[in-house]
Amino acid sequence: MIMIISDVHCRYSVVNRQIEHARRISNSKISAVVVTGDLGLFAYNLRKFFIKENKRFKVPLFFVEGNHEDFDRIDDLIEDYGEYFTYLPRGTVHNIDGFGILSLGGASYMDILLTPEASEIKDEDIDRSLKNNKDTVDIIITHDCPSGIGVPKTKGMEYYGETGFMRSSELVDKFKPRFWFFGHHHKWFEHHINNTGFYGLAECWRGYYLLDKGFKLNKVVNEIEIDTESILKKIKKILKL
Repeated sequence: MIMIISDVHCRYSVVNRQIEHARRISNSKISAVVVTGDLGLFAYNLRKFFIKENKRFKVPLFFVEGNHEDFDRIDDLIEDYGEYFTYLPRGTVHNIDGFGILSLGGASYMDILLTPEASEIKDEDIDRSLKNNKDTVDIIITHDCPSGIGVPKTKGMEYYGETGFMRSSELVDKFKPRFWFFGHHHKWFEHHINNTGFYGLAECWRGYYLLDKGFKLNKVVNEIEIDTESILKKIKKILKL
């Protein structure tokens, strides 16, 4: 059984708390966690959790990058902390617990002040994704949502235009995935087109999805109280905004 979670924003301990919660309510083994972006790749937070506090994720964790990562150092951070989690590069397919997962990190609809240019989804990312064999893909994992599925605009950011990223429909047309999971918009969302289910996730401290054999999907809302303002201030300080 896979846990799918999003927008951790450096709250690594919350991931472990959600894993424990999932174990209790499902009475099943959680084989892996897949994070749909914004894990929070910042040196200070990674070092504090993994080195100073000597903590680990309770199960193997896989992630795509979001838009709130330290893109100036992201390659070094992925290499330095690679023993603790696995990065899923853009446009690559991975078999996780029997599911073929196409990964595509980055974003398009975004907060301009907190989003580095390096996080943008580009044509080359879509082209790389489309080169994969359609028969190898069951699920697509992205940070931003695909366009045209009705994800509401974020309040206060209506000026940024419609939600979603360019050419996402090409991925749907080719792969016809069973599920497409995304985060970024910090809200629960569900929509179906033909045989594809599109599922948006809220932040990790608000819940997760459980995906079991036979494509059995269960949404779990589990609110964990945290101080969201402090982590935002830390990210702004790290990015020198």
